[in-house]
Amino acid sequence: MPRDRKPSPQTRKVLAALAADPAAWRHGYDLARETGLASGSLYPILIRLADRRHLESRWEDGVDGRPPRHSYRLTSTGLAVATAAEARRLVPRTAEGRA
Repeated sequence: MPRDRKPSPQTRKVLAALAADPAAWRHGYDLARETGLASGSLYPILIRLADRRHLESRWEDGVDGRPPRHSYRLTSTGLAVATAAEARRLVPRTAEGRA
């Protein structure tokens, strides 16, 4: 049974960027620019989210000599995870029972 872990701050950035327009397909490069994450951090996060079925991914054909590339968007489960992560972030620590 998978553990219910809080997403890392980096994962929350990716989820928030994707949740801003959950139906839109986004490229990794655009997500890297928006979140400020390096590719060595971003792509493992995207792979984990896709493995957990929080993201859909697809290949897009290359345009104007550009090679094919992946694009990503949230699934309904991923949107729920993103919403829950944002809600957790907004809850003050004292409200969570921590002093």
